[in-house]
Amino acid sequence: MNSLDGRIKANAAIVGLGAGGAVSIYVTETAHVILDVNGYFVPTGTAGALAFYPVTPCRVIDTRNTGGIIPATGTRRIAGGGSCLPAQAQAYSLNITVVPPGPLGFITLFPDGSTRPLASTLNAVTGTVVANAAILQAGTAGAFNAYATEQTQMIIDLNGYFAPPGAAGALAFYPLQPCRVFDTRNAVGAFGGPALVRDSVRDFAVPASSCNVPATAQAYVTNATVVPSGVFGFLTMFPGGQAQPVVSTLNAIDGALTSNAAIVPAGTNGVIRVYTSDATHMLLDVSGYFAP
Repeated sequence: MNSLDGRIKANAAIVGLGAGGAVSIYVTETAHVILDVNGYFVPTGTAGALAFYPVTPCRVIDTRNTGGIIPATGTRRIAGGGSCLPAQAQAYSLNITVVPPGPLGFITLFPDGSTRPLASTLNAVTGTVVANAAILQAGTAGAFNAYATEQTQMIIDLNGYFAPPGAAGALAFYPLQPCRVFDTRNAVGAFGGPALVRDSVRDFAVPASSCNVPATAQAYVTNATVVPSGVFGFLTMFPGGQAQPVVSTLNAIDGALTSNAAIVPAGTNGVIRVYTSDATHMLLDVSGYFAP
């Protein structure tokens, strides 16, 4: 993650474990760090282990269209089921975006039927549009809640879910040493420049990169970063060969360097497609993948 203007920021990450189960944190400048955990991965066959099922990104809720703004210190319940949230899901892979009318301290997603935890999902202290990824346990009847410290509109998209293994499409997680798939600031090439242009798409064949992602991968654990030249509406990552879904991966309305994690299903020949609403340089890192 990046915070060039010194604001409070959050970003999701799936991190492989090191010696003794430890993870390391490196910072370029002095900073306090808050780390929350919402789950872990275990070897296939472990009792209670869940498999991942990727889906074409789907919009779960947009309060600008349904339900209205979440009030300050208010909680909104999002029901399970429907067209996006499968009844068999025990946890969801989500992307949440807030559109606050002013500063927003934080928003927390948590399973319905449980007490709100001492954790946060994202922050928008400058009042700008902000997105962050989250893996969230399903609550009562598959529902979950969103608590906001200040009033805000909220958009939630689903890109996959976790459920018992054995069904068609079940995938296991394979961690990788974090690796840079592409950086458009580099020389022109398949995984370099030029910069992405306004209202355009570009394909990246992840298995063909230098990151040792096998062709068997059916979804990637990524972190996307944009370095826009000005106002940047949104970026969407989706499987190559499929129609662009009505979802977003990140936003940088204020033109700031911005990052967000995302689990992206692989498309034809392992390709992911990137749509950008405005001109920007972009970097994409991978830290793991899901495969049979």
